[in-house]
Amino acid sequence: MARHVIAPVDELPPGTRKFLEIDGRPIAVFNINGEFFGLLNRCPHQGAALCEGPLIGLAQSKNPGEIEYTRLGEIIRCPWHGWEFDVRTGQSYCDPRRFRAKAYPAHVEPGANVVKGPYVAEIVAVRVESDYVVVDL
Repeated sequence: MARHVIAPVDELPPGTRKFLEIDGRPIAVFNINGEFFGLLNRCPHQGAALCEGPLIGLAQSKNPGEIEYTRLGEIIRCPWHGWEFDVRTGQSYCDPRRFRAKAYPAHVEPGANVVKGPYVAEIVAVRVESDYVVVDL
């Protein structure tokens, strides 16, 4: 699994999300109370930009007529049909046996760890010949 540096932590404060494309895949990274989570920005139901929907809570009821909202800001609602998914796991609350949004692990690493790699820069030889710049590949 390839690692991708997304942004400095202070550019993604709690309660926000960042949209990006990694290897041709639309991804959204969420900061929920200081924890980071990644989701494919595509609803598995009919392909909507899932992560552009509102972040809501989980409505639960122990008794008829009583609704309690928990896990505020941890559930994403698809903007097309209102299907709901857990941002932490991708689990569907509409049809959990058939649908799941693709979740990606996201975490914070110290800058010193990111800088040292395991990144390898490709070195290309360059020389000047009779006023022409030539790159050897």
